Amino acid sequence: MLDLIIKNGQCYIDGKLKEANVSVKNGKILEVGQITDQAKDIIDAKGLIVLPGCMDTQTHFREPGSTDTEDLQSGSRAAIVGGITAVFEMPNTNPPTSNKKEFQKKLDLAKNRMYCNYAFYFGATADNVDELADLKNLKGCCGIKLFAGSSTGNLLVANEKDIEKVFKNSSKVVAVHSEDEAILNINKKLIKKGDVHSHPIWRSEECAISSTRRIVHIAERYNKKAHILHISTKQEIDFLSQHKGNITFEITPQHLTIYAPDCYNKLGTYAQMNPPIRDKSHYDRLWYAIKNNYNDTIGSDHAPHLKSNKDKEYPNSPSGMPGVQTLLPVMLNHVNEGSLTLSQLINFVCENPVKIFGIKNKGFIKKGFDADFTLVDMNKKIVIKNENIESKCGWSPFNDFEFKGTPVSTIIAGKVKMQNGKIIGDPEGNPLEFD
Repeated sequence: MLDLIIKNGQCYIDGKLKEANVSVKNGKILEVGQITDQAKDIIDAKGLIVLPGCMDTQTHFREPGSTDTEDLQSGSRAAIVGGITAVFEMPNTNPPTSNKKEFQKKLDLAKNRMYCNYAFYFGATADNVDELADLKNLKGCCGIKLFAGSSTGNLLVANEKDIEKVFKNSSKVVAVHSEDEAILNINKKLIKKGDVHSHPIWRSEECAISSTRRIVHIAERYNKKAHILHISTKQEIDFLSQHKGNITFEITPQHLTIYAPDCYNKLGTYAQMNPPIRDKSHYDRLWYAIKNNYNDTIGSDHAPHLKSNKDKEYPNSPSGMPGVQTLLPVMLNHVNEGSLTLSQLINFVCENPVKIFGIKNKGFIKKGFDADFTLVDMNKKIVIKNENIESKCGWSPFNDFEFKGTPVSTIIAGKVKMQNGKIIGDPEGNPLEFD
C-alpha cells in the first residue's frame, strides 16, 4: 500500500508540463507515470499544476531575539500557507548565529516546531574565520552570510581585509548583503527626517554597485562562490551579467512588483527595506535580467517588523517587510501576465537553489527524490489581506493586491501540510541535507 498518489495533475518534469501521476512511499517519490497501485491517500489534482516543492532562500524568522515579531514556528506557518516547502533562514538574530554553539541552539529550536524544511546560514564576523573554514559537514548549514553593509542586527564585516578573510576561509557559498558601509556613513547627511523618500538616496545606487564590484573581485580572486542577495540596481545587473560562473544573484518579488516613488507615496515606511525599492528605471532593468536568465534565484527577504515599529518616524522606522507567504502568489501572477515563464520561475525557486547550494534530493519531481510538492491553481484569483498573514507581524506590503495564480496545497515528505490556506497536522520539518 502506497502512502500517497497525486493523480490527474500537470506535473512539471524536465522543463515541461506533463500529465502524470506521482506515487509516494516513506516520504520519497516512488514512481512517476501511470500508477495502478492503491494508496492510503489520493489527491485529485485535476486542473492543477504539480510543482517540485518551492524554496525561499532568504528569510528572517527573528529567533532567538525578536520573537514578538516572528519566530521559527510562525515563520514556517507563513511559508507553508504560501506553498513554500523549505526555507533558508538568516543569522542576524540576538545573539547572532555566528558560532557552532549558537548554530546548534537554532537547530534545537527548530526541531518539532517548524512546519517546513529548513537550513540556516552561519553568520560571518571579522574574527570567526577559523569556524568558517570548517562548515562543510555542519548539519543544516546552507552557507555563510556576510553583511558588507549594516542592516538589521549587529553582524557587519565592512573592512575589505576582513571581507577577504571571510572569502579566503569560506567552506560554503557566501551569501552577501551588498552595500558599502563607508558610503552609507558618508550619505547619512542625506537622510531627511520624516521623509522615507530619502531612503534610496541615503542607500544609493553607488552604495550598492561599489560593494558588489568589490565582493565579486574578491570572490573571483579566491575562486570562491558568492551569491549576491536582493539586487536592486541597473548598474549591478549590467556588471553581474558579465560575471557568471561562481557568482550568482537573487532578486526579490517586491523589487519586481513595486517601485519608487509610488511605493513610498502609498506605503510610506512599510515600503522601507535594505537595499531600497528604487525607481522604475531600476525595476525595468531587473526585469531585463529575469527575461534574459541572468538572475539565478528569487528569495523573499522575509524580514517582518511589528506595525508599531514600522509606524515610527523615518529613519527610526526599521527596514524590512514580510514576504515568504506572498512570494509565490506574486510571482505566479507575473507568470500569468507573461512577464516570465513558469519554467523560469521553477529555475529560480527549485532547480537553481539545488545547483548553487548543493541541496540533496530536492527541486525535481524524480523517482527517489523527496516527496515535496507545491500544487498551484493558475486560474484562481486571491486578494492578499493583512488579516490572513500568518506572520506575527500581521501585515503585507501587498495588502489589497489581487493576484491570479496561487498555491492551493503544500506537501512535505508525502504529507499534506496546507490545503486551501488551512494548515494541517503538526510541525514536522527537517533540516535540509547538502552535498
